[in-house]
Amino acid sequence: MHRKIFPLMESCSKEKKQLIEEIGLHFEQTHNISPLAARIYAMMILSPADGHTFEEIVNISGASKSSVSTQLNILIQLKKVDYFTLSGSRKRYFRASKMYLKKTLEDYNQSIEEEVSITEKIIAYNKKNNIKKFKEHGQTAVLFKSYLEHQLENIQSTIVEMENIN
Repeated sequence: MHRKIFPLMESCSKEKKQLIEEIGLHFEQTHNISPLAARIYAMMILSPADGHTFEEIVNISGASKSSVSTQLNILIQLKKVDYFTLSGSRKRYFRASKMYLKKTLEDYNQSIEEEVSITEKIIAYNKKNNIKKFKEHGQTAVLFKSYLEHQLENIQSTIVEMENIN
């Protein structure tokens, strides 16, 4: 399904518009956020570090001020978007958090930790209560758990490396 979320993106190139839409669809699914929040987040990631004013985001998105405000507040709470002010100006400028990729890895890490915990419980239960089933098929779950543990190690070491960059 292809939706037109940013109808007023005339200031963006065709390539950027397509990328915002593609990334937005991905973020809707993977970050479980609204279509507008996903597109705003994608726009922030693809924008210069100097960010966008609230008015610019409203103009680019074509959404109402209240909708943009609500979605920006959600993105700030999720630590996906930061805001700053310039000396002598009352305007707030919004941009993707400098550590949005680190935050994404931290979210993946938490999800995988939960998956490991559930997998351990399944293995333990079947090992105790479904001995025949575990002997025949249990190694698949053990292998899956091992895979998840390797993913955790990789994610955690990458997070540490990201922390050392900044």
